[in-house]
Amino acid sequence: MSKDIKVALVTGGNRGIGYELVKQLAQKGFQVILASRNPEVGHEATQKLKELNLDVSFVVMDVDNQESIRQAAITVNERYGRLDVLINNAGVYLDENEKLLTMDASILEKTMATNFFGAYYCLYSFIPIMEKHGYGRIINVSSGYGEMREMSHQGVGAYKLSKLALNGLTQLVAAEIKGDIKINAVCPGWVSTDMGGPSAPKSPKQAAESILWLATIGPEGPNGGFFRDGIRIDW
Repeated sequence: MSKDIKVALVTGGNRGIGYELVKQLAQKGFQVILASRNPEVGHEATQKLKELNLDVSFVVMDVDNQESIRQAAITVNERYGRLDVLINNAGVYLDENEKLLTMDASILEKTMATNFFGAYYCLYSFIPIMEKHGYGRIINVSSGYGEMREMSHQGVGAYKLSKLALNGLTQLVAAEIKGDIKINAVCPGWVSTDMGGPSAPKSPKQAAESILWLATIGPEGPNGGFFRDGIRIDW
């Protein structure tokens, strides 16, 4: 592999926004690693992209499992020796309009395990690979539901808390990392996916386009921000 080719990894890359992120990164010349917890589904999605002559490979990774993330990081390091872009896209939306204090507590636990701790352990495992080369671009796929003002309204409490925590994690990590490594969070909007439903006005392709500019920002680019449609939002 040429040293000039950047390597990107997308979690939850087998469908929806994640699949489009993998596709568009590969179209931009990245060597892209599609991460999915389901080997069969992940291989199938990867093969579809390879048939388009795109440089995509697959790694099994369950973001609910810290050891699975650690093993995926070892694989990426051994196979490529670098990681330039990490997109924490995998997420769940489980609680609909249930009230936080009356829902089954397992819904909150599962939501936080995937949406927050999954991203945290990915950062924990993959940032050291970036630090070896002093370069990295990290994007946490968040939501407008994670803005502080959303906490004043009831409904989807587990999802809101998970994204609020993810936004906070983004800022904290931005304050800690050194070198030309930047981390930002982005709200893709209401997207027509399995999570967003068929009535959503934005396509996965459009959502991916609104996210990927953060993958190629220069050293003067933002760090620790939260963006929607390219505009920085004060959360």
